[in-house]
Amino acid sequence: MATIAGYLSAILIGISLGLIGGGGSILTVPVLVYLFGISPAIATSYSLFIVGSSSLVGAYRNYQKGWTDIKTALLFGTSSITTVFLTRKFIVPNIPSQLFSIGNVAVTKATATMVLFAALMILASSSMIRSKNTEQKEVGSKSTGLLLLYGVGIGIVTGLLGAGGGFLIIPALVFFVGLDMKKAIGTSLLIIALNSLIGFTGDIGQYDTDWKLLGTVTVLAIAGIFIGGYIGKSIPGGKLKKGFGWFVLIMGIYIIIKETMLK
Repeated sequence: MATIAGYLSAILIGISLGLIGGGGSILTVPVLVYLFGISPAIATSYSLFIVGSSSLVGAYRNYQKGWTDIKTALLFGTSSITTVFLTRKFIVPNIPSQLFSIGNVAVTKATATMVLFAALMILASSSMIRSKNTEQKEVGSKSTGLLLLYGVGIGIVTGLLGAGGGFLIIPALVFFVGLDMKKAIGTSLLIIALNSLIGFTGDIGQYDTDWKLLGTVTVLAIAGIFIGGYIGKSIPGGKLKKGFGWFVLIMGIYIIIKETMLK
């Protein structure tokens, strides 16, 4: 049953990316850990491939519609992609399996990864739930320095936790670059794809990859992208984003409880 739920959740990952340009990576690691029984370290690696491949398909569909700013994606990606690769290649492998102890309780790398991921989920959910009509709030300061610095931050998050960071990227593209929401979503998908797939290359040779499982989940997530695009034609994106935000919030709280109180 858990495996079936995992495959259904893979479709939901793609639907999220297709509808709101982010959020899919927030689901990917918990799905891989709790439904497929994969360790958090390997789950963050698989997440990079799944989210990267799905986002690439979504980015291409948005590019065909003229909703992708290639120049901005490459500028943002200059710092974020480099940071992701370096983080996955040199920092993550050198993090010890046991980080520290609190009394008689040992805090492991796996537990810390899931708790940090849950904190990221709660932060993301807050952004989704409180989202306003951002199309009316464009600033467009076009600060290259800020954009590059923001890219480094996104790269660290993506590298450590296997999350694409769409909920962080989209506001940056709206406020710092001045893109409208449709272009921000399309450009975000391209940045997520580049970050995630290049980050995954930093893991090559470090883990034994179950390509059958990884390929199946990726194909289902890509199918979800198309389903999300179809649903988005008839349901207001704002309502969907807020509903998804509440779901992510509940998931984040559950993970924290499971990792800190139920062990």
